[in-house]
Amino acid sequence: MADTVADLRFSRLWGGAALLALCAAVAAVLTRPGVPGLDDVVLWQVALPRGAVALLAGGALGLSGALLQRVLRNPIADPSTLGIAAGAQLALTLALAFAPGLAVAGRETIALAGGAGAAVLVLALGWRRGLDPVTVVLSGMMIALVAGAVSATLVLARGEYVLSLYIWGAGSLAQQGWGSVATIGSRLVLGLAATALLARPLALLGLDDAGARSLGLGLAGARLAAMTVAVWLAATVTAEVGVIGFVGLAAPAFARLAGARTSRQIMTLAPITGALVLSLADSFVQLAGTDGHDLAPTGAATALLGGPLLLWLLPRVHSVDRLRHRAAAAVRRLRRPAWALAGLAGVVLLVALAALTIGRAADGWHVAGGELFTELLPFRAPRLVAAGGAGMMLAAAGLVMQRMTGNPMASPEVLGVSAGGGVGLAVLLFAGAAAGPLVLVGMGAGALAVLLVMLAVAARSGFGPERLLLAGIACGALCMAVISTVLASGGMTAYMLLVWMSGSTNRVGPLEAWTAVGATLVLVAPLFLLERWMTVLPLGATASRSLGMPVRRARLVLAVLAALLTAAASFVAGPLSLVGLMAPHLARLMGFVRLREQLAAALLLGALLLILADWLARLVVFPYQVPTGLFAALIGGPYLIWLLHRGGTQRD
Repeated sequence: MADTVADLRFSRLWGGAALLALCAAVAAVLTRPGVPGLDDVVLWQVALPRGAVALLAGGALGLSGALLQRVLRNPIADPSTLGIAAGAQLALTLALAFAPGLAVAGRETIALAGGAGAAVLVLALGWRRGLDPVTVVLSGMMIALVAGAVSATLVLARGEYVLSLYIWGAGSLAQQGWGSVATIGSRLVLGLAATALLARPLALLGLDDAGARSLGLGLAGARLAAMTVAVWLAATVTAEVGVIGFVGLAAPAFARLAGARTSRQIMTLAPITGALVLSLADSFVQLAGTDGHDLAPTGAATALLGGPLLLWLLPRVHSVDRLRHRAAAAVRRLRRPAWALAGLAGVVLLVALAALTIGRAADGWHVAGGELFTELLPFRAPRLVAAGGAGMMLAAAGLVMQRMTGNPMASPEVLGVSAGGGVGLAVLLFAGAAAGPLVLVGMGAGALAVLLVMLAVAARSGFGPERLLLAGIACGALCMAVISTVLASGGMTAYMLLVWMSGSTNRVGPLEAWTAVGATLVLVAPLFLLERWMTVLPLGATASRSLGMPVRRARLVLAVLAALLTAAASFVAGPLSLVGLMAPHLARLMGFVRLREQLAAALLLGALLLILADWLARLVVFPYQVPTGLFAALIGGPYLIWLLHRGGTQRD
């Protein structure tokens, strides 16, 4: 009886959803402006192929997500969260930037290689802890972050390909024929056939490993076969239409919500659900656009689903491992921290002097001196000062957030606080406030909103540090999807946001440099007076209250300071630098254990990292300049992956 009710419920729900999708698609076609004599061409070569691609790509991503979730027993696995789409995008970007002919001839193969490489790396990082769901997804998202930073660096370095690569990478479904329909459709048919052949292994994979082996299933072979099909489908879609975010996450979740329970039901219904989700999203961006232009690339629109879906699915994730804060026991305390701080300050000064004097020109390397140094100083000094100030502020914000949350991997960039500042900036730009103190206030408000969400998540029972981290990534994904939608709209607003996202210091002048110095002094100085709060808070709310600390007030004050530090720094360095994560850890690993010493060392290390990144960014791809924030992310991303890999204990 229950099964009959569930089937009836499913039929009614998805019948209505299919009718809604059909109506939206028809409306999108009928409302497209036409030109007499060209209507038939637009209908048969543009509108209908686009509708078919939306259905087929959504079906392929839905099946891919269902396979990944079944194999990994992970309800939040999909090509986006596991870094597969980002790996495929990076491989295609490399090929298009350096070997365009190869990219055209073997696009699907290149995307498959990139996606498979990302999947292998994710599995290798998660294998040590038994493919723990949280570890696997966090590894995938960190790999996606690094791959995205590399792709963005290549896009900005190869200026002639910027526009085409960006539109493609954002997941535009615009078509000019039936080629993509044939490619994606044939791969989907083969994928469905392979899934049907794997029906019994997929059903047994729902059991634990011991139970599956006792029934004669070869786990390694079954997992490899299913993963191959999933990666292939996702890579094909990415190669044809770019990155379509989170459809593979949404499709199986909606199928289960509608009543699908068994493996066979989910594998059958997830492609249908994915097709409906992507078709509705594509119809919406067409109907909401003006003058025949889409509101945003469809991939950016579907990415808006990602953050809320991850937050909704988060309580369903059962992690068997925990991230542990390996505090002072892992390092030796310095005997003379004051001397060490003086030495570190000397290193910062030496690197700053090198950045001011050593550079490259058309005739090779040179060391500026005398009159040349005087001529270059007004150009190099402001960006160096701004980078140093931004590094200090990000390091301070990262240390505050790690102390507040008790999470060793908390930082403004990882928890989406920097991206929240970007949303605040976008709102201000649309309101016409493009300069002045209001920019800092708006970015601070956006960063604070995300940080308060993180604290609310931390306050819920059952949410450990790893779930807080995942919730932060979910909020970051939502904020970046909003920013991507704004970027796709074009205009001066999009240009200013793109400059901010890249973290470029090329346009920094004396005003921005002095603003960075003033913000650093005003916002960092109070942290030394709040040493007791940041020392006690990691002990937990109960212990903090027993020691007489006003926990709520302390967290609110520290959250406001962290948000303002993040907003001011991100306006200069962009959202991806990861200095806020690295600097506090490097300070502790060097032996600065007491909070006051660690804060001072983290400030110096943050300045050193961004000054060094800004200097090298001018030299590595000369005559091009890699944005400082992206270059720092290329350094920090591998460190973040390594920290995640060692952040827990191995299961017995």
